[in-house]
Amino acid sequence: MPSFRARLLSAVVGAATVTITAGAGADEIVRSAGRGTFGDVKDAVVAAIEGKGLVIDRVAHVGDMLDRTAPDVGAARRLYGKAEILEFCSARISRAMMEADPHQIVYCPYTIAVYTLAEGAGETGRVHVAYRRPAQGRGMADVARLLDEIVREALR
Repeated sequence: MPSFRARLLSAVVGAATVTITAGAGADEIVRSAGRGTFGDVKDAVVAAIEGKGLVIDRVAHVGDMLDRTAPDVGAARRLYGKAEILEFCSARISRAMMEADPHQIVYCPYTIAVYTLAEGAGETGRVHVAYRRPAQGRGMADVARLLDEIVREALR
């Protein structure tokens, strides 16, 4: 049973709309969206990951990096309000995936992005949660299932 914290965060986040994007290369991205604050949705994703007994190895602050380096690359447009990528792994699932094909090491760690679009995108209160669809291959179905379960639980 989910902890009180996980249930509370899920209640705050509210209903989610699951969207699988279409277009060139976009079929590799599974994107969902929830309502709430960035912090609430991120906390719900963290709780869902930790609820599976997994540990987040790293949080990449992609939005901050893009804001910080924009002047260096001549960029004027802000892309995200907030954007972070959570990196984690499952020893059991990763082991099975790599035993099936050791070259699948490139799929570890797993990542889930949590982000809001920049102000002016007309998405106030909408927080996106996305991940790359794992490749089709031996041992990859469990990875896909894990990522899907984490996102669905977080946005419940």
